[in-house]
Amino acid sequence: MLRFFLSRLLSAIPTLLIVSAAVFAIVRLIPGDPAQLMLGDDALPGQLEALRARMGLDKPLPVQYLIWLRDILHGDFGRSITMDLPVSDLIVSRFFVSAPIVLIALTLATIIAVPAGMFAAWRKDSLGDFAVIASSTLLLSLPGFWLGLMILLAFGLWLGWLPVVGFVSLSRDPGAALLYMIMPVMTLALTDIGSIARMTRASAITVAGLEYITHARAKGLSESQIVWRHGLRNSFAPTWTLLGLILGSLLGGIAITETVFTIPGLGRLLVDGIYARDYPIIQGCILLITFIYVAVNLLVDLVYPLLDPRVAR
Repeated sequence: MLRFFLSRLLSAIPTLLIVSAAVFAIVRLIPGDPAQLMLGDDALPGQLEALRARMGLDKPLPVQYLIWLRDILHGDFGRSITMDLPVSDLIVSRFFVSAPIVLIALTLATIIAVPAGMFAAWRKDSLGDFAVIASSTLLLSLPGFWLGLMILLAFGLWLGWLPVVGFVSLSRDPGAALLYMIMPVMTLALTDIGSIARMTRASAITVAGLEYITHARAKGLSESQIVWRHGLRNSFAPTWTLLGLILGSLLGGIAITETVFTIPGLGRLLVDGIYARDYPIIQGCILLITFIYVAVNLLVDLVYPLLDPRVAR
């Protein structure tokens, strides 16, 4: 088990280094000059050169990358070009806006989708199975931004049950914050229910045909005992992997949902940084999302042997 843990941990280090280099290179391909953007079109050439030198943009790209990587390892993500604030402070504050929404949405989707997938698998080819498949396919087909807009129109404008614009942090007013989070959480959860339910159903159908399930039936166990005591653990392993991938993708793709519902989260900060050509913000946001993605998948790999002991052998 220790060897398995160390191998997974060591494999994450080169992944982060490669991603950091890719992020740095891609950001530099964004058209526009940050110094020109900050000083405006009327800036003199001397002013532009002085600002580029202060920001380190006059150095060769490999030198810029090494300096940036050194600062990152010391916890310094740089300073925002447009807001003149430490990027680390901005990222942390915005992350704690996005994280509760993503975690609540994924938890809610899992609670709904896993039992639905198990039910569909054990009632294969029945009307209930068809209903789960049809609902999952429909949810997978709906674009996230369109679903968010429809929820906003239905519950915010037409029914007037929920606030349409604004955001309240959990630390300020938990009750009001949860009220503002209902629609974005609903949007993200509905988007993920389809994929989780289909994965659970597919893996549970495979497990249902194994010999130990037949042996459990021969011993006289009820179907509910077979499903939840014997079927769920082995069929949940592939779903657990999918949950890790979904968690990472939600943090990276939440920008659309945050834009629809005007939430000042990490995704919105990344979008604003791209529009403003704010290199430090773009690099910091993408690097944090990548780190979380790698960390979550590392955790998934470490927990996987508990669900399927054959993996650690």
